[in-house]
Amino acid sequence: MAHTQRWQQEFALLRELVLSCGLDETLKWGKPCYTLEGRNVVLLHGFKEYCALLFFKGALLKDGQNILVRQTENVQAARQVRFTSAADIRRQRAVLKAYVAEVIALEKSGQQVVMKKTQAFERPPELQQALAESPALRAAFEALTPGRQRGYMLHIAAAKQAKTRVSRIEKCAPRMLAGKGLND
Repeated sequence: MAHTQRWQQEFALLRELVLSCGLDETLKWGKPCYTLEGRNVVLLHGFKEYCALLFFKGALLKDGQNILVRQTENVQAARQVRFTSAADIRRQRAVLKAYVAEVIALEKSGQQVVMKKTQAFERPPELQQALAESPALRAAFEALTPGRQRGYMLHIAAAKQAKTRVSRIEKCAPRMLAGKGLND
């Protein structure tokens, strides 16, 4: 965290708070990650407009204070609390500690977030057509892991215009045929 230019004070406060709850600290995805018996529980991360405390199983938290944010509509399990100042963190310290304690209890209980299966996501019609027209592309797409399939479907479906969806399929097809995911 020492190399970050922004959110230094906020990260220090969040780090101290999370460590006081008995979690182990490690670095994952270039971010401070806090684990319980090797399982991810909480992550600290910073953005241009805010820094955040991310709960991997945040969807299971009660959120009585209504402070949890779902980053995007496609995020299923994680929720974050956003901060724009150290004062925000100090003001919510007791609540944040309670949320961390709750998520630790959830982790210890073994409770899991029920995730939507890849098959439940709607395939864009343009992708369905491309797969129907190319047996090789269909076979390659079906051979991808569910997460990679979902990544392509969400990326393609995010385009507002049909011609953009078709263009994305054309650009992604070589990666699919190579057995690679969108971001591999």
